[in-house]
Amino acid sequence: MRVGNINDHEQWAIFLAAICVQTYAQFTNTDGSFVVPSDYSVSATFEAKSFRNVWERFGFILESPKEIIIAFRGTSSTTNWISNVIASQKNFKYIKEDCLTHRGFTDIYSSTRIGIISALTRLSPDKALYITGHSLGGALATLCAVDIAANTTYSSPNLFTYGAPRVGDPDFTRAFTQYVRNSYRVANLFDVVTHAPPFIYKLPKREKKYYYSHIQTLSSLSFQNGSVSDNHMIGSYFAELSKLQPEFTQQLCLLNSGFCPVTVTKLQE
Repeated sequence: MRVGNINDHEQWAIFLAAICVQTYAQFTNTDGSFVVPSDYSVSATFEAKSFRNVWERFGFILESPKEIIIAFRGTSSTTNWISNVIASQKNFKYIKEDCLTHRGFTDIYSSTRIGIISALTRLSPDKALYITGHSLGGALATLCAVDIAANTTYSSPNLFTYGAPRVGDPDFTRAFTQYVRNSYRVANLFDVVTHAPPFIYKLPKREKKYYYSHIQTLSSLSFQNGSVSDNHMIGSYFAELSKLQPEFTQQLCLLNSGFCPVTVTKLQE
């Protein structure tokens, strides 16, 4: 099996979850290295200005003969980075529709947007585009997908997110549906991050209320791994998704040494 032979959304969900694992490796490794799957090459890497207001590695763009993948890094921490002052909203200025998105997520995406779109202009518009991310990375991927669909030649991106929070208000959700027709929001029912921010969010000691809703289409998972963190980690998502097609997962991991999460690789030995 070649990676390029992925032929259904379950296989893409498994493969892109492993891609998301590598965004964390890119961030953690001092030299920014990560495992690139066979048939793919690194087209670009990008940084963004984090919640701490410092520039950090936040992902990469991969290219194969038939596909392009944009992958965003997230965080494995819980909701402290969601439910504070940055959970207020601001206008999402990259589409014509009047809608609001999470201030913190939008600021991070805005800091890296030009570099990503510039990198795409150097690639073939005839290739299928996949955009993915876990946790915070899923929120950034969601913003990226609607932006790219509205403003580039890649008008039909495929979005896969894992453990992503809510990103914007109901108006944003409606606009998103018009721009991005192929999206899969993979969410563990026991992952607290997928339930934040709440539908109605109010800052302490303030009257202003903000309204949030999830994008579709939901692909539900249900697993409990003993802790809030383990219910959210991308490795846990990969392990659960691998049960859908264990033969495909085994071949994928064998073909690409170090590409799959260690816990899953050990289970297959």
